[in-house]
Amino acid sequence: MDWIYEPWPWYVSGPMIALVMFLLLMVGKNFGMSSNLRTMCTICGAGKKADFFRFDWKAQRWNLVVVLGAIIGGFIGSHLMTVDSAVAINPDTISTLNELGFSSAGKTYLPTELFDMNAMTDMKSLILLSLGGLFVGFGTRYAGGCTSGHAISGLSNLQLPSLIAVVGFFIGGLIMIHLIFPLIF
Repeated sequence: MDWIYEPWPWYVSGPMIALVMFLLLMVGKNFGMSSNLRTMCTICGAGKKADFFRFDWKAQRWNLVVVLGAIIGGFIGSHLMTVDSAVAINPDTISTLNELGFSSAGKTYLPTELFDMNAMTDMKSLILLSLGGLFVGFGTRYAGGCTSGHAISGLSNLQLPSLIAVVGFFIGGLIMIHLIFPLIF
């Protein structure tokens, strides 16, 4: 059972993702997580206020099962199948993050300085998390999907808008980590 606790190599996980994408294409479905937010808003009655949420959400039930599976799988993976909660990242990155005030870098999966319950009482953390959530939500809607939808589903369908979105995601990530992140912390 030790093999299941280790990260799977690309030549196993990559073909498994490709197989899932092939099966979804065969049944006429598109993978993406952000579309579930629209579905959940519709279920909660947002269609009464905005036309965007007026659609047949029952046709998207299968994708809600995917979200539920991701949540359950993430819980099982992190609580039952993780021997070490530390993330194997480059030592230079750890030292840079330590210099920026992230003493938990390399020791935990998420930095406790941002994601610990104590961070919810820190105004700077609340503002950063709120702004980040708004930017991600707006960007996802503006790009017509999330990174997983564009990078996995859109690129496998050879969609040019998905290629443009993925290039934009990478450029935005590079700008954030090299220019904005050091200014914030």
